[in-house]
Amino acid sequence: MDAPLLLDTCAAIWIANGDKLSAAALNAVDRTRGDDESIYVSPITAWEIGLLVSRGRMNLQMPPARWFTRLMQAPGLRAAEMTPDILIASSFLPGNPPRDPADRILATTAREFGYKLVTRDRPLLDYAEQGHIQALAC
Repeated sequence: MDAPLLLDTCAAIWIANGDKLSAAALNAVDRTRGDDESIYVSPITAWEIGLLVSRGRMNLQMPPARWFTRLMQAPGLRAAEMTPDILIASSFLPGNPPRDPADRILATTAREFGYKLVTRDRPLLDYAEQGHIQALAC
């Protein structure tokens, strides 16, 4: 069995919008769904969606909270835990972790639970290349 998937915010947006994913990411998502396994989304994604909308970088036809609620109603999606331990651990990541706080929380969540992070963010992919997390480019 492969590692469970954790969607970065960009991957969650792309899936919600029906945008094209890389072949490897699409295969991993399809395989996970076919095995009736969960795909995880961090609550930090809700925060990032709110920021994107408030800064005019994303337009939605509904309030961000409703958009996130609808996203989480998709079959097979589950909320990843975001505990105080995860938040604290994100301050002490090894190597050269991303500077963005949300990316650090996603990386820590992936490390703590053994998730494979589906992302297009170069800093997270670079962190995976350092061997600190598993990641799959989307």
